[in-house]
Amino acid sequence: MATIYEVARRAGVSPATVSRVFNGVRVSEAKAQSVRDAAAELKFTPNRTARTLRRQSSEVIALVIPDIENPYFTELARGVEDVAQEAGYSVVLCNTDEQLSKESTYLDIAISENMAGVILAPASDHTNLDDVIASGRPVVAVDRSTGYDIDGVMMANRAAGKAAAEALVKAGYRRIACITGPREIETAFERAGGWRSVVSQLDGGGDEDELVRYSTFRVDGGRAAMEDLLALPEPPDAVVAANNLMGVGVLQVLSERGLIPPRIGVAVVGGLPFTTLTPTAVTMVRLPARHMGVTAARMLIERINGDVEPARTIVLRNELMPASYPARA
Repeated sequence: MATIYEVARRAGVSPATVSRVFNGVRVSEAKAQSVRDAAAELKFTPNRTARTLRRQSSEVIALVIPDIENPYFTELARGVEDVAQEAGYSVVLCNTDEQLSKESTYLDIAISENMAGVILAPASDHTNLDDVIASGRPVVAVDRSTGYDIDGVMMANRAAGKAAAEALVKAGYRRIACITGPREIETAFERAGGWRSVVSQLDGGGDEDELVRYSTFRVDGGRAAMEDLLALPEPPDAVVAANNLMGVGVLQVLSERGLIPPRIGVAVVGGLPFTTLTPTAVTMVRLPARHMGVTAARMLIERINGDVEPARTIVLRNELMPASYPARA
């Protein structure tokens, strides 16, 4: 089944123009005819139930994220907004602070305000989407899965944790710790799982359970966990930080102790938003957050415009950027 994006490409117009043509909004006759011709060639037929719902809903999309202060989610939001604006939609940004109560409130508002759809990074694995799905509005999950049969765009989280740990092993480190987010959050568990798959194979690497810390996905979470690891009778010689803000906290503590890389190796899942160190001193596994937002917004708009294909999940690849200091002997 052809999508609105394929029709737009064939007609040489924007997806917003295609949407206007099929929803009775005036455009130039030349553009309207190009869209109708392209739709006929591609056998594109808008879903009438979805069209009716859309006419009853506002031209607004809700983007519900757990931490508006995290540059990762800011970058994701930029990708969503770029695509939404092109398609004629506005985006309302909702920050949950990882709290299910706030998330539930925002989802209720999306229904009561007749928003066209929702893009959601779930607050936890207990997120409840029953009401918003029952309302007929499409939902696309980002960054974390929901357990519902809906579209999703995810990172290869286990692979990211594995790549970070492998880079530290390659640099000569052997007692490698991991600082990750709350146990109940999928991304935290999966990134730690990738780390564990590497360090469990090391001779003399120590007990993985002794070297993993679950904390908040924030700067203070990284700081507290790094302080705790340094207090061990045998501290680690390297650490994987499972997100960008945790990585900042880790580096703050190491700098205060005079232990900056390469004395203690650091690998961060995500791009460091701010640090006094040169970027090449730290291994980073970059996550394509903006591409995630772009992809999710396109999927949501396709659903709004009548796509009835089975739910699908897209997994995005990471990019390893190893530190440039010499490997340890």
